[in-house]
Amino acid sequence: MKTTKYLLCCAFAASALLSTSTFAASWKDSLASAASELNKQNTSSGQQGGLSLATLTGLLNGDNQALSSGNMNNVAGILQYCVKQKLASVTDAENVKNQVLEKLGLSSEKQKEDSNYLDGIAGLLKTKDGQQLNLDNIGSTPLAEKVKTKACDLVLKQGLNFIS
Repeated sequence: MKTTKYLLCCAFAASALLSTSTFAASWKDSLASAASELNKQNTSSGQQGGLSLATLTGLLNGDNQALSSGNMNNVAGILQYCVKQKLASVTDAENVKNQVLEKLGLSSEKQKEDSNYLDGIAGLLKTKDGQQLNLDNIGSTPLAEKVKTKACDLVLKQGLNFIS
């Protein structure tokens, strides 16, 4: 009787260990699958011009210079981009953009020839340190949208400072 009881206990313990290791293997496969899927998403967003989570977070939490324009013609173009993308208050951004253009003496004809302005309209932010950030290609995740909104807010402030 003791032997039978002992064998039953051993069998139960062995089955518990086997099911635990099977569960762990299944869990490991699930994690590997999730990581693989996430990697595919990151790779595909990278091919579309999306920025990594770390880069977007750095832009959002970093120094404002990375999201500020290096010249006022580009500011005016970025403001037009922000209005078009509904990333800033249409009234404020449109008014500031028009005042910046007026102060710069950038008439409608000159706007068509000014590469900094045209780049801005396309979403290409030319920063003070000579870098370029294409707001149109950083992705459409909630974090990317926050970065775009922050850039629009900062450029709007630049425009306000310029006209005041």
